[in-house]
Amino acid sequence: MGNFLDDLFKKLFPPTEKQPMNVKENFVLREEEEIDVKQWMDSLEAKELFDLVYKNYHFKRTQINETPQVHVFSSPYANGFAVTFEPPFDQKSFSRLYLAFSRRILDLGYQQVSLDRKFEEINDQVKLTEKFYFKPPLQLPEEGTLISQLYGNISLEKITVDNKPSYIKLLAAIYSDRLYQDAWPFDQLMDRLFQQT
Repeated sequence: MGNFLDDLFKKLFPPTEKQPMNVKENFVLREEEEIDVKQWMDSLEAKELFDLVYKNYHFKRTQINETPQVHVFSSPYANGFAVTFEPPFDQKSFSRLYLAFSRRILDLGYQQVSLDRKFEEINDQVKLTEKFYFKPPLQLPEEGTLISQLYGNISLEKITVDNKPSYIKLLAAIYSDRLYQDAWPFDQLMDRLFQQT
């Protein structure tokens, strides 16, 4: 008899299932963050970290893994890399590197389209994705010419899990539209992104 009453009670008052958190919002960088990253980009630490990631990117392309690990993404329509949060990074230098990448993408002539962050609950962990999205500048092509897409659209993400940085990922996705010129080579983007001023 107890099972019948329990089943009836559950049908009348179904248990509420906890929905996993999934929140996305736009945000802007604070002025202090902008100033800090600009100053940091001129520092010896920044130069050393940019050089290290760039070196490890090239090592990874020859199947050599070094710390911090760099992962390479390559396909006909999108190319990119990710760098994991490992020594010699600390939380501050990792965050600065992420913001410095965004500044360097802007220096290449890109326009920032959005900056958002997404909070997701996955298997009792909270994943935070901060994402910049960049596009080539809008332009009216001269008659008979194709539009430049530079290196394609660029997304730049920093992933944090339970308040601990995990990785930074950059992905350049090309337009396959006949109105656009071919994208410039991804290797050239990497060279320009990591060149020291």
